[in-house]
Amino acid sequence: MKLPCRPALFVFSICVFTTAAIAQNAPFTIEQVMSAPFASSPLAAPASAKVAWLVNDRGRRNVWVASAPGWKGRQVTEFNEDDGQEIAELAWAPDGSYLLFTRGGDFETGGDNPNPDLNPVKPEQAIWMVATTASGTNGSAPKKLTEGHAPAISPKGDWVAFLRAGQIFLMKPSGEGVTPAANQKATATDLSWSPDGAELAFVSGRRDHSFIGLYKTADKTLQYLDASTDRDSDPVWSSDGTHIAYVRTASGARTFGPRREGEPWSIRVAEVKTGSAHPVFLAARGPGSVFHRIEAEHQVFWGAGDDLIFPWEKTGWCHLYSLSPGASTATELTPGQGEVEHVAISHDGKTIFYSTNIGDIDRRHLWSVNVPGRPGPRPVTRGENIEWEPAPIADGSALVFLASSYNEAAQAMVRTADGEGKPLAPDTIPSEFPAKLLVKPEPVMITAADGLQIHGQLFLPGKGHGERHPALVFFHGGSRRQMLLGFHYMGYYSNAYSLNQYLASQGYVVLSVNYRSGIGYGLNFREAVNYGAKGASEFNDVIGAGLYLKSRSDVDPERIGVWGGSYGGYLTALALARASDLFAAGVDFHGVHDWSTLRGEGGAQIGGDPEGQRERQESARLAFESSPMASVKTWKSPVLLIQGDDDRNVPFSQNVVLAGALRRQHVDFEELIIPNEIHDFLMHRHWVEAYSATADFFARKLRVNTAIESSRNKVLPR
Repeated sequence: MKLPCRPALFVFSICVFTTAAIAQNAPFTIEQVMSAPFASSPLAAPASAKVAWLVNDRGRRNVWVASAPGWKGRQVTEFNEDDGQEIAELAWAPDGSYLLFTRGGDFETGGDNPNPDLNPVKPEQAIWMVATTASGTNGSAPKKLTEGHAPAISPKGDWVAFLRAGQIFLMKPSGEGVTPAANQKATATDLSWSPDGAELAFVSGRRDHSFIGLYKTADKTLQYLDASTDRDSDPVWSSDGTHIAYVRTASGARTFGPRREGEPWSIRVAEVKTGSAHPVFLAARGPGSVFHRIEAEHQVFWGAGDDLIFPWEKTGWCHLYSLSPGASTATELTPGQGEVEHVAISHDGKTIFYSTNIGDIDRRHLWSVNVPGRPGPRPVTRGENIEWEPAPIADGSALVFLASSYNEAAQAMVRTADGEGKPLAPDTIPSEFPAKLLVKPEPVMITAADGLQIHGQLFLPGKGHGERHPALVFFHGGSRRQMLLGFHYMGYYSNAYSLNQYLASQGYVVLSVNYRSGIGYGLNFREAVNYGAKGASEFNDVIGAGLYLKSRSDVDPERIGVWGGSYGGYLTALALARASDLFAAGVDFHGVHDWSTLRGEGGAQIGGDPEGQRERQESARLAFESSPMASVKTWKSPVLLIQGDDDRNVPFSQNVVLAGALRRQHVDFEELIIPNEIHDFLMHRHWVEAYSATADFFARKLRVNTAIESSRNKVLPR
């Protein structure tokens, strides 16, 4: 079902639009290149050869399952509207007969339930159940159980723990008998049942510190383990349920800026029976002393033989280490020049599967390693595709994972014991998706203004050889992100990759820049000196990218534009404010424009002792000088500002203030404001609107006389 575009609030400071700009022979449209479903969150069943995952098909989000021996995916829910209601937090029944999941709400910030579809009835966040044992294309209809999220089913299947308004509740799997379990002043997260289902561990967050809590269902008692002034997190049970391991990091203010070292973090183990705890690992001072998280169900894994497996940046790269019982030193499991990112452990605790860019710096591939670390890591996947999020099947017969390529978006795959790999739902790719028309991005290195070497991906247009093309620089958000040589593993950046492909098809040379303070290139690159609010050192990369394009013989140096979202919107605005002579136009998606007004970026309230007050004043001054607003008087190039006004990541006021400043400067700016939409747009049609507006803006401002989009996808000025 194709949904029509909803008219957006599209306000132009100078309304210039001609129907002649609409080409009749576009190679493909924005809707077509964004038509492939996006797969995410594979989760293997605990005791059978089954897997579940999520599919976002143009805003229609649903749960899919597949099982041995055929491994043919089938959709088990029927949510058929692009209504902006996300699905997350899958949980399998112990016997694999049903799944619980959460639908609706804000999964990123935990704020008020978003309503981007302008529904007169406010959407709710609720836990749903769906059976997975029915035959045929679909299972039985899903059933809404109760308001809440983060369902955790006990190993016996008799209780479901979940969260509502930050408090822990219990209910029967049927949804009956909802009752509060641990109603405390703090906010609970990370619910984790003991192996026998008698106790529930959780994290109790208390603003500047946190505890590991333990709730016993039999006598309804609550205790906190090893309480301190620090932050305890990520509890994981030993296989026999007698101990809990967890991560402890030092308390204190979390400031925005480079942190190459700090007070060392530790792993502690508590004896459940007595509540006594002791450290088993303490990071060394220097590199790796600040804890760096991986993408995984746990940050610490309790492997076979009671080995503890965990991430550590001791070498300047995020790698996995193991610690055997009684050992005084940890053993590195994943050596090499690159990062470990997505991690999972086999059901028997003997094998670790992980994604990494070791050996292929701008992609991800899967590897495995035995928990003792011998004989060493083994590649599971190779080549030019990208693979991530391994989900080992409980009986060891297969490995499910997600994969993409330069012309295929994220889809679920299975690799059986014989080494054969295949997609779980190949029929979901629509015929209109232009796989054969996409270009293969090239890896390039550019030199920043201060000499640092920066990685990027170059998209070259497939037409007009020998001509000078308009060009665009793209900056990702985060900044803790890395764009890859293919469709990204995050939905936001998979969308951005789609637009870069579309822009290349329209005759642009497009350069996607992995600027400093991003991930993928080691600790020192990520924790770049003077980045962001501490000095905007990434501006060196902005200038380097612009000069690289200007130096190319296939680029018209007078028609170089820039675009990006979130942190990339910040760099876009910085480029236009400081270098309008280099960048002729820009599109700024929900960017930060004044660091000093944000709490934690120099904008915290000033008070306390005189020395601390001076430090905060200096931090606020530096934060402002690192912002586009500090250079707005030299901003000359036109810009399109795009943002949802329910943004929970970047305050909407950042755009309000910038728009006023640009108006006073008589800068040509346009706006696409989407009421009720959040930072990472929840509705597919809003992405299509925003990207259509972006393409139209660049076509007009960079004087591109080429195909930009068919009229049915055009966002017209109001």
